[in-house]
Amino acid sequence: MTKYPARALAITALCTLAIIATGCGQKTIPVGAVVPITGDDSVYGEPVSKGIQLAYEEIQGNPEYPKQITLTMVDSESDPAKGAELLDDQFGSGALLALGGVTSGEAKEMITVAEKYDKILMSPTASAPELSGASPSFYRIFPSDFAAASRMAQFVSQDLEISEIVVVATQQHEYAKGIQQAFQSAYEGLEGKVIETIEIPEHTSDFTGLLERVMTLEPKAVYLTAYGEAIGQMIIGLRDAGYDGKILTTSAFASPRFIVPVGEAAVGVILTQTVFDIDSDHAHIKSFVEKFNAKYGEDPDIFAAHGYDALRIAAKAVQGRPSIPSEVPKGLRDIEDFPGVTGSIKFNEKGDVLKFPRVYIIGRDLVLNDYNERRRAQQEEIKKKREELKRRLEEIQRKAKQIS
Repeated sequence: MTKYPARALAITALCTLAIIATGCGQKTIPVGAVVPITGDDSVYGEPVSKGIQLAYEEIQGNPEYPKQITLTMVDSESDPAKGAELLDDQFGSGALLALGGVTSGEAKEMITVAEKYDKILMSPTASAPELSGASPSFYRIFPSDFAAASRMAQFVSQDLEISEIVVVATQQHEYAKGIQQAFQSAYEGLEGKVIETIEIPEHTSDFTGLLERVMTLEPKAVYLTAYGEAIGQMIIGLRDAGYDGKILTTSAFASPRFIVPVGEAAVGVILTQTVFDIDSDHAHIKSFVEKFNAKYGEDPDIFAAHGYDALRIAAKAVQGRPSIPSEVPKGLRDIEDFPGVTGSIKFNEKGDVLKFPRVYIIGRDLVLNDYNERRRAQQEEIKKKREELKRRLEEIQRKAKQIS
């Protein structure tokens, strides 16, 4: 695991020859980043910080970014109040824009600081629905949980044809609370019924009583909304208790760092997430995966990918414009179909990215598989087997006629 100073990690660079060649005399552009590198939320913040750092190294000297940037990345220590304080320091020290709000709780605190300075806060991964349009100073490249929750509600109601469900939610987290509420609203809009919402107290590690309640209700499906490690513990508990219904959850569980420790119990769990295909044949995605693996000795997860895209988008937004705060949102709004490793990126009028989550299922190799693609493959396999059986039957009938 890469170690960072608790207070700050400063990454700076001089103007490149590309800038001098243009004769613009433009100084480098200061960009800040406030990320939970330590603390409870470091499971998301650490991969995000790695993605940001890799993107920064690639941007330096890249002719696609004639205006070079300097990056100062600091550790919020998973404390929203501290994150807001550090963001204030960065904007006060001259950062033109900043990346921050890895969690929805941190983003909520940081938005007020961005508004104070009338500068842009770009979140790599905050997804609470209430952040949608929360401020002209806030943009994010992770879609709102409203989109993910609506897709899951549609999937449960129409694909699985399940009309009743139990929801287990961590009410203290902005993320879990927001997606639970969005799911229930969408599901009930499709005439589904949430039998019960079981609330998880903060810092709970023993889920025995909660899971016993699930078993008593005997739902055909249960929807888990929490952060990754807690989701994993609940999945194991449900499997150990003999629950044989559908286990559904969110992108908070999408990383191998959560799935792998759960092991066989994770097989068959269904979740929604944006598209990030580590095995993609697209050149820019292959390049990202290879460079990340070479630098860190591990594959990137969806959170690292969003950190990587966030800094690239931020750098893109300041190109070809005066280096003043009011020009940054104009640069972001002008971005059309930016080729991110997490998909094509474009923002709507609320600062939300226009992405649409898909449904994935965890396979026996503990890898996420696109649910629809897997189902099509299974149907194609069934079709081939039927055709083979039909061929054999016809062959048997042909031989039977010859004998008679």
